[in-house]
Order: sequence, then C-alpha cells, then structure tokens
Amino acid sequence: MGGKPVSAMAIAGFPLCDYEPAVLTEIMKGAVSVLDRLGVALVGGHSFENDEIKFGLSVAGTIDKNHILRATGAGEGDLLILTKPIGVGIITTALKGGVLTDAQIIEAIEWMRTINDKASETALKAGATACTDVTGFGLLGHALNMLKDSRMDFVINSSKVPVMDRVMEMIDAGMVPGGANRNLEYAAEYIDWGPQVAEEIKLLLCDPQTSGGLLIAVKERDMWAFEESKIFYKVIGGATSGTGRIMVL
Repeated sequence: MGGKPVSAMAIAGFPLCDYEPAVLTEIMKGAVSVLDRLGVALVGGHSFENDEIKFGLSVAGTIDKNHILRATGAGEGDLLILTKPIGVGIITTALKGGVLTDAQIIEAIEWMRTINDKASETALKAGATACTDVTGFGLLGHALNMLKDSRMDFVINSSKVPVMDRVMEMIDAGMVPGGANRNLEYAAEYIDWGPQVAEEIKLLLCDPQTSGGLLIAVKERDMWAFEESKIFYKVIGGATSGTGRIMVL
C-alpha cells in the first residue's frame, strides 16, 4: 500500500517433539536476514508449542496518508500490470506430491524471496490508481477485489500473464492445489471466459500464490515509471467501464 516497515514482532508455533530447536533457530535467522535487507528492527515476539511449524511477523510502519495505494480506484483505460509470474501454488503442490524436487523449484523459491518494496515504490512513482498483492485468492480473486463496488470491468489477456517454468506441465500432471478449485468456484460467477480459454488456464489464474507480486492499475501515460525501473513487470490487460466483472481472453 506504499508504506514503509519500521519494526516487527515475531510469532512462532513449534512442535518440540518433532524437531530440534536448531530448526527454529534457522527460521529466525531467515526472518532476520529479510528484515535486515529492509532496515526493519525485530523488537520481540512470542512462541508457543504447536502440532506443526507456524511462523509470522506482525509489522508496524509509516505511510504518507496522501499517497496510499488502495485496492480500488482503477479508471477507464487504465492498464493492468503484474510484477511476478504466477504458479507458486501448483509448483509447491508438485513438490509435496514428490513430482518435483527441491532443486527443480528454485525459480519459485527465488520469486517468493523477492520483496515487493521496489514494485510498491514504482507504483507510487507512477501515481497508480489501484494496487493489491496477489496471494491466496489467486490472480482473478484479487482482481475481483479491486473491482469491488466499482463501475469498472477488467479485461485480462491470459496469454500475457507471466507463468513460471513447468507450471502447465504440472497442471497436466494433476498437481493443482485444492485452493485453486475453490477460488475458481467462487470467481466463476463474476468471470466471462473467452471461447479459447482452456480449463487449465482457468485453474492457473486462480492458483493461490505465496508471496505473489503486485497487481497494479496505472494510466498509460504514467507507464514511464515502470519502463525506467529495473523491476519485472508485464502488462496483462486493462480497465473499462462496466459492472465489476472480468473478461478473460
């Protein structure tokens, strides 16, 4: 949303009977390394015994109240930009299913490790009209959230959406997370599918992401900010007057 993180509190659930404490130490080291990259101070936290490993951060920061990137606000003719390829949910499902190895998901790991700070800064520089991250509800679920209570429609060109390597292969192998099917079931009511959009593409566009990129609406005249940046981005569609629906081509 254009904010600057300042401090963080950690929360960790840990099964002491299943893992050595050294595992939690490594998790904390990983968290601190990311916070250090952003200049964020870890100021404390809480831990508890749990049946499975859980870890998260509660982050405090600052924001310019006159420059907040909100989910809604896209206007007629805005372009839609996506700043990371999709497919994380499918790739990690394939890892859990033993179809892919750790070495074969390096690309997905690197994208999950890519922080959205530069993308957010570029969106602010471009005067983006709307912005959201793409996470558990998939690309289409979060795009629909951008259209909530609006008089806009989105047109998304599925052939322009960036996709990680081997994702389509894994869909064909049946490595689709249950969340993708649930997301598709929810979104279907609000989506108009082009005649050439295959079922595999529908599932892909609803694949739940972990640490996904930003979906940004921006005026075409302000695209210079992205063109001058060094971040990854793809224009995947645009906004037009409507009733809060998405047309997928």
